[in-house]
Amino acid sequence: MKHLIKPAALFSLISLSLPATASLAYVSNEKDNTISVIDTDAMSVVDTIPVGARPRGILLSHDGTRLFICASDDDTVQVMDLATRKIVDTLPSGEDPEQFALAPDDRHLYISNENDAIVTVVDVKTKQVLSQIDVGLEPEGMAVSPDGKWAVNTSETSSMLHWIDTDTFTIKKNIVVGQRPRHVEFSRDSKIAWASTEVGGTVHVIDVENLEQIRELTFDVPGVNPDRVQPVGIELTSDGRYAFIALGPSNHVAVVDAKTYEVLDYLLVGSRVWQLDLGKDEKYLYTTNGVSGDVSVIDVDRLKVIKSIKVGRYPWGVVVDPAS
Repeated sequence: MKHLIKPAALFSLISLSLPATASLAYVSNEKDNTISVIDTDAMSVVDTIPVGARPRGILLSHDGTRLFICASDDDTVQVMDLATRKIVDTLPSGEDPEQFALAPDDRHLYISNENDAIVTVVDVKTKQVLSQIDVGLEPEGMAVSPDGKWAVNTSETSSMLHWIDTDTFTIKKNIVVGQRPRHVEFSRDSKIAWASTEVGGTVHVIDVENLEQIRELTFDVPGVNPDRVQPVGIELTSDGRYAFIALGPSNHVAVVDAKTYEVLDYLLVGSRVWQLDLGKDEKYLYTTNGVSGDVSVIDVDRLKVIKSIKVGRYPWGVVVDPAS
């Protein structure tokens, strides 16, 4: 008598025999008008995708199906379907979009328009502009708190953080920080926000409940002129252990104890480190190095740079998609 394998068991056997799909990192190349796709297991580029002019800010939808791209010189936000790696839509963005942030429900996109001194709020589903909010001069960074209550914009020339109520699209408070603020990152519980100031050379830690600064961090990279220490991108581990700060033309990433705010180390990466993102298991941190045209891979447990991956010219943003 033949022993038949039930369909469910057969499917399990097939699944076990198939290799796991690698996690992918997406990198925007500002000068090449492309997105580099990196296989994070192989740590190599597996695809290069043409996109709009001068791509800078990029982010993933929270459901992991779409990549949003600020095509700054085309004055638009492009939407890429990650299954096909094709641009499937564009969204109104206002003039010169550079950074943006997506609300947790994947519905409202907040876009900083540097030349117009506004933040544009777009409904991703209907493609309607819901609001345009006047902010300070040269708005740059954008972040939305994980609980969805706050959107924060940084204005470079005004040296302010603008706190926008996401229910009313109105500014509730402006906080003065150092010169040329560039990026804001929230803790996973939405209780703390970290803001970098490029020219000021500082990072400001904000208590979100009271909207008050609780700490100002400075950096002293051995052997590097202080003028070259220019904080930009920030990435926080989900366990609250580390904050990683990209220090621009100093070519280093600062490792900060996220509880005590002590600077623990400086890691040498490529030239003009700009943005960074953690892999979804947080074993590795990926940094974009604009001048050297590569991505550095940092082993988070060992706090050691283990790989340099060549990408396009002037890589700007990076996001890591979880394995499917």
